[in-house]
Amino acid sequence: MNLTNYFYYWRAAFSKEWCDDIIAKGLKANPKLARVFKYEKKKELTSEEKKDLTKQRNSDVAWLNHPSMYKDVQPFIHEANAKAGWNYTWDWSEDVQFTVYRQDQQYGWHQDCYHDDELNQHGKQRKLSVTICLSDAEDFEGGDFEFDFRNTHPEKKKTYVCKEVRAKGAMVVFPSFVWHRVTPVTRGVRYSLVMWNIGPPWK
Repeated sequence: MNLTNYFYYWRAAFSKEWCDDIIAKGLKANPKLARVFKYEKKKELTSEEKKDLTKQRNSDVAWLNHPSMYKDVQPFIHEANAKAGWNYTWDWSEDVQFTVYRQDQQYGWHQDCYHDDELNQHGKQRKLSVTICLSDAEDFEGGDFEFDFRNTHPEKKKTYVCKEVRAKGAMVVFPSFVWHRVTPVTRGVRYSLVMWNIGPPWK
């Protein structure tokens, strides 16, 4: 799918106080090792499975669904959807993912689409993804949020480091099928908030 804009961002969408409040809520929810699709339904992982998992995805996550979060974030999503020219039809936001990346943790290249024919249990698809940086830039090194446009735009030869979402309170919105990753954190801790917004199947 060709796009004119691959992402839309704000360098200071949310205040320090807002970010710190989310961090407190997220840590209180006791983050645990994140899973990828093939391990989602397994109650316990073997050491080999855990090793395989953390090669692709190594971060800790907790799930939040405070109504105020949706009220605060959704207006930005609507604005990005219009101003970037996507105009995707979406009508629901999933539970919000609070993510912790400590030293050496990372998340390899992936899309945010569903796996079972890209539909969830309600017959909907992920349309727009959101990442909000909750940490101060000086509190961590590495942990870069990057895009890879080559699968949707072959003439783009390099990955794009999204420095626009490096600052505390910065927010980026992008189509959920765009490839992206978080590089390994080399110092400190990177906290982020992720939200997926879904709608009826593509037409």
